[in-house]
Amino acid sequence: MLIVFGAINQEYIFKTNALPEAAETLLAHDYDVYSGGKGANQALAAARMGTKTALISCVGNDGAGVRMMNHLKRDGVMVTGVAESEKHLTGTASIITSSTGQKHTVVALGANVDAHQDQIPDEILRTGNVVLMQMELSLAENEKLINRAHEKGVKVILNLAPAMKISDQALKKLDYLIVNQIEARQMAATLGLDVEKTPETLARALSKAGELNCIVTMGDKGSTAATVSGQIYKVKAMQLEKVVDTTGAGDAYCGTFAACIHNGETLHSAMKYASIAGTLACRKYGSQDAFAYLGDIKEHLSFIEE
Repeated sequence: MLIVFGAINQEYIFKTNALPEAAETLLAHDYDVYSGGKGANQALAAARMGTKTALISCVGNDGAGVRMMNHLKRDGVMVTGVAESEKHLTGTASIITSSTGQKHTVVALGANVDAHQDQIPDEILRTGNVVLMQMELSLAENEKLINRAHEKGVKVILNLAPAMKISDQALKKLDYLIVNQIEARQMAATLGLDVEKTPETLARALSKAGELNCIVTMGDKGSTAATVSGQIYKVKAMQLEKVVDTTGAGDAYCGTFAACIHNGETLHSAMKYASIAGTLACRKYGSQDAFAYLGDIKEHLSFIEE
């Protein structure tokens, strides 16, 4: 089982010709409401790979929470571990997207602040299962879960988004760290490392510092990884004729990567599947609605240049 500990948010996406500058008011030509949150997004991406996936999170006692739970259940995500907050509404994100696919995002965590790692029973933290988490939930709760999972021999994957400092102790208990180039530089800075590095050298530096496998994603340039043993893997991104919305690309990558690791794929193979999933997620507006299924991803594997 893949256990995802992460946020659930409703997403309001406003479509504009250009992103607003400071103090500028723009009229959007349209808007939509979608299900999102990094935890929910990554869980759904993993489930669409055919992986048994459980989401641990918290929603409000409101229509948004009910709607998003139903959406996840339709794709087979187990949501029995999602709590209901008595104090907060379901988390919400406002996303402004431009005609070129660029975006600005603001997130109100809402009920996500009431998510706790002890919602995960000990009996499912066992060897063979994998834990995937991000940084939208409490840092303290994340680090507690990292410690619990590590003690029980469970592989731990952390997508350090949004970027923030985690303890050296927790860092060294991770098996995989996934960051984009900005997050990689921010993390390198907190560790006192040289941030003026290429993605490859950043991956090497973070891998060495955390004694883990580090994957650095580079958008339409692909991704690169450095392993604990010092190997380097690079995967190019498939190119799209038209990028509609990049909102869910990173989450599609992480959820697909985690599913592949759970299913026994090698790191390099997992990167290929994840790269395709991330690219295909840019074909539509929204996050979850844009995610591809396993068959679609397999059909596009040959589009990656070696």
